[in-house]
Amino acid sequence: MTYHSTEPVPRPKTGGADVKTFVTAVLLTFGVGLLGMVGWAVLSSGFGGFLGLVAGVFGVVWWRKIHGKAFPAVLPTKSVVILAVVNAVLALVLFLTAG
Repeated sequence: MTYHSTEPVPRPKTGGADVKTFVTAVLLTFGVGLLGMVGWAVLSSGFGGFLGLVAGVFGVVWWRKIHGKAFPAVLPTKSVVILAVVNAVLALVLFLTAG
């Protein structure tokens, strides 16, 4: 007779994966907001902000298509760095258009 445990198999817990998932969530949210503000600043209207938010939603959908989930458990560091660079560029564009 075999014995089947109902307890899940313990997986090794790494803090790095959790930190990358948290940073990704923050950067995606911040990036969508930045896209909305950049759209507003570039077109000087609420319609530009709306277009920026629509672009942000498409960006999140694209991110999900690439990684399988919006916030996957295993996320390459390269993806997080690229997302941070894109957010930095958007912030720079917003800063330059606001002045």
